[in-house]
Amino acid sequence: MVLSVSSVNWTALQNGSDIRGVALPGIPDEPVNLTPAVVKTLGQAFVTWLALRLQKAPTELTVAVGRDSRLSGPTLIAAVIEGMAAMGSRVYDVGMASTPAMFMSTVLPEFACDGAIMLTASHLPFNRNGLKFFTRQGGLGKPDIKQILELAAADDFASADTTGAIAERDLISAYATELVRQIRQAVNHPAHFDTPLAGLRIVVDAGNGAGGFYADKVLQPLGADTTGSQFLEPDGNFPNHVPNPENEAAMTAICQAVTAHQADFGIIFDTDVDRGAAVDHEGRELNRNRLIALISAIVLQEHPGSTIVTDSITSDGLTQFIEQDLGGVHHRFKRGYKNVINEARRLNESGQESWLAIETSGHGAMQENYFLDDGAYLVSKLLAELAKARQAGQRVTDLIAPLQEPIESQEFRLKILESDFKTHGNQVIQHLEDFVTQQPGWAVVPKNHEGIRVTCTAPEEAGWFLLRLSLHDPVLPLNIEANVAGGVAQMAARLRDFFATQTGLDLSALL
Repeated sequence: MVLSVSSVNWTALQNGSDIRGVALPGIPDEPVNLTPAVVKTLGQAFVTWLALRLQKAPTELTVAVGRDSRLSGPTLIAAVIEGMAAMGSRVYDVGMASTPAMFMSTVLPEFACDGAIMLTASHLPFNRNGLKFFTRQGGLGKPDIKQILELAAADDFASADTTGAIAERDLISAYATELVRQIRQAVNHPAHFDTPLAGLRIVVDAGNGAGGFYADKVLQPLGADTTGSQFLEPDGNFPNHVPNPENEAAMTAICQAVTAHQADFGIIFDTDVDRGAAVDHEGRELNRNRLIALISAIVLQEHPGSTIVTDSITSDGLTQFIEQDLGGVHHRFKRGYKNVINEARRLNESGQESWLAIETSGHGAMQENYFLDDGAYLVSKLLAELAKARQAGQRVTDLIAPLQEPIESQEFRLKILESDFKTHGNQVIQHLEDFVTQQPGWAVVPKNHEGIRVTCTAPEEAGWFLLRLSLHDPVLPLNIEANVAGGVAQMAARLRDFFATQTGLDLSALL
């Protein structure tokens, strides 16, 4: 059965500030809802929205469109281009690209697009795809996506008298050239300005996503030896591992590659390169708290005393490192990369200087780079510091030597069984706050922006936990960290007593 545009549940396609759906059959109980016809309509809706926003006619607009390595990409990119060109807009087909590069198409002088679309579903399975939208002000937000979907549902578009011009453009090379320029300037090597990474072996794992360009278009021009790099070829089947720095198999693969090839550094990207992580010369992950600590150390060298905005589940050791060792301010906020970015923007507008907004997932955005969550830019900052440390006879990881990491860390995902899961989840969080007040050695952390975070000072626990409501799913994630062996189990045991008094929850993950 072919899905007609008139029968589409358009609101179901919204995933926060993105559009995501099922683009290919093959998974039981996952019917296709992101067809070429749907994507064509979304292209027309975006052009209509953009024309209204910029007070231009659709025929005056230039829009770039790119895709990641997903199997549905070629068909869907053709459909979205057809929809926008039918409105009379000029369209640049940039082919394989990264999400950050698509934003850069709006600011790079040789492109200067009015807007851009990236076809991606990040690290989701092969059958999914989606659209991310950009203007020169950055990525669109939830209200913008809602408006675009409303325009798509109305399906009231007038074709132009003349189809807009379609041209193929090489965006990823222009984007990579800019990264090369920035690294050269940041290192400013006195003897080898053009090749500041000469003598360094750097391994890239692109997970068969869109990030393979980084090895040959960024690292090699800078003089790096990329021997041992793997899974650089785009393949939407993702045959080797999920392209996701949070995935255990993916991180194991890049760690093993670094040690096997005796590399100085390892890099891994997600599918569309808006997230990245790294591995040091010993094959140790620079991910989550370590990644945040390392980029924070670099940022606070450049902007002493400024504020680092992170999501809510970062460790107490990271706070101590940022504030006591680096002299900065650590501002925890809500999960969601848009949330931390918008909070950093808000702080700057209020007069509190913030140059970095970063999630433990690897989404990192910097004020100097348009607050764009750009995995390649983040990694490039690390590489510049790697080269400078080598000149000084040091290791880049010396920057995070004082970082105190938890002995134990675990996340439990408790499913909410009630239909109104948000209301029920918030009630559980409120009940937990009442419970905590009765527990010896437990105290609610002040200035907490998401859920309830509790410090546990009993010697056998020595840690903290956070219970929050998932952004999109009927789930209460419970994160527990301890600085002593067995501490997680101790805190979980006390929490089980509380959860036993609550209804409408599946507690199997905690048992």
